[in-house]
Parts: sequence; structure tokens; C-alpha cells
Amino acid sequence: MLDRFLPTPIHEPPLPSLAEQGLRLLVKRDDLIHPDISGNKWRKLKYNLLELQEQEIQRLLTFGGAYSNHIAAVAAAGQTFGFDTIGIIRGERVDPLNPTLRQAQKAGMHLEFVSRIDYRRRYDPDYQEHWRQRFGNCYLLPEGGTNALALKGCAELIDELEQDLPEWPDYICVSAGTGGTMAGLVAGLRGRSKVLGFSALKGDFLAEEVRQLLERTGCGEYANWQMIDRYHFGGYAQYHPEVVRFVNAFKLQTGIPLEPIYTGKMFCGIFDLAARDFFRPGQTILAIHTGGLQGIRGFNERHGKVIE
Repeated sequence: MLDRFLPTPIHEPPLPSLAEQGLRLLVKRDDLIHPDISGNKWRKLKYNLLELQEQEIQRLLTFGGAYSNHIAAVAAAGQTFGFDTIGIIRGERVDPLNPTLRQAQKAGMHLEFVSRIDYRRRYDPDYQEHWRQRFGNCYLLPEGGTNALALKGCAELIDELEQDLPEWPDYICVSAGTGGTMAGLVAGLRGRSKVLGFSALKGDFLAEEVRQLLERTGCGEYANWQMIDRYHFGGYAQYHPEVVRFVNAFKLQTGIPLEPIYTGKMFCGIFDLAARDFFRPGQTILAIHTGGLQGIRGFNERHGKVIE
């Protein structure tokens, strides 16, 4: 069942502004993998769920923010495949719960809210042991689902591209939150093409995260990647009118829905780089649509119904 919705289709939407520059933009529609476990979350979870099954563990514990795509996906996976889920959520509980947490709770996830100070200890073995003592034998999955098994799942996306594309695109673009999906793509490419990561977070630390992930998985020799951190638009989940306008216009023009937290920023970045002549005429760009559309509900709840 974990491969039931794969491979995902590749669409080439009509985009006259890019065509006039001699550029092709292809979109790998990983948002179509599953309605609730979509995009990179499905790929990151695949081998972790197989490992959970192999170890005969019935409970998965993970970490995330209040609007986390990862939390929503893990909760849905638990409901779909029949295991218990626990979410350690950054920040105080606010009632009523936002749409992401309501959905997770409805799917059966037990939510534990911790202070931001405590949440910073999420990678501390002693802190993780505290939760094991509290909830018993758990399969611990890091924030965002990023670990070596997640990279293995993301690398399989490259196998699909090999089957579906007659030649490699010049650039493969992906939004980045923890860097796991990007690192998996780089590992799968084995030096072919170039991967551009578009950081959704304010700061320049994600490049180092990707570098460490590649080194830990024996892929540190690959240098065909670049993290671009100029399109965070104020930081994670911040309202930015330019992104909102772009997301709505892109859906109207292409029929492809985006969200303003990750994929909307990436596509904004791609179009801006094209306008700045970053790409050369004749080049092909493939953008990975990593899903995360559940985030639209929470964004609209906070800012009004701004995303169509």
C-alpha cells in the first residue's frame, strides 16, 4: 500500500512568461500521493513505517509545531495503518485547536504541549528517554520526519524521474524546512543535474543541515546543490501579500494549488530567479510539489480567507 499512489505524474503547465525566456517548467505532483499523507511526508514516512512494522512497535512519537504538515501526516498515517501516534507540540495549548491539530486529534493522535524552552531539547537523548518512560516503547521520529530512512524514501523520487523523463532537467527545485527532502534528492541523483533548495525559514542554517545529513548518509562528496535563503518572505508561516497573490494567480492560471508556507515561496523564487536571468534559455526546471496543502486551512483561519 505504501507504493499504491506512485509514481506521481509530471505536469507541464502553460506558463507564457517562462516560455518567452526559453525555459520549461515541469511540476512533479507529489501533492497527489495521498489526500492526508501527501508529498514528501509520504516519502519520508515510507521506510520509517516499514521499520516500525519490522520492530513490531505499535506507537510512534514525534515532534512538531502547531501547524506542522509532519504532525498532520503522522496522525493520518497512524489512522490509516493502525498504530498509535503521539505528537509533542511546541508551545502552549490554545483552544479551540487550529485546523491542523484538530485534524491530528480527530485521526487519533495524542497531543502533548511543551514550552518552547523544553522543545529545544527534542534531540537530547535524555529528553527523548523521558517520553519513552512516559508512554512506553515508542518509535521516535524526529521533527519533520527527517532521518536516514526518510532520505532513502525521498531518493526514490529520482528513480521515478529516470523512468518518466527522456533526459535530466537542468535544475530540480524543492522547498526546504528541515533539509531532509533535499538531501534525499541529492543522494538519489548521485551528481546529476543540480538541486536548488528554497528555504521557508528565516536564516542561513539549512545549508549546513543538508551538508550534515549528506555526510551522515555517506553522500558528502556530492556538491551539485545550492540552498537559496532569500525567499523566506519573513520566515515560517508569515503572511506576505506577494506570496498570497502569487499562490492564487498560479492556481487560476495552471489549476495547480500551492500553499503559502513552503511551495508558494519556492515557485515565487523560481519565477524571480528566471526574471533575474539565473537560468539560461533552453534549460528545463523541474519543481517538486511537496504537498502540505492542509496548511491552507490554518493560514486562512489566522489571516482571513486569503487563499482561494
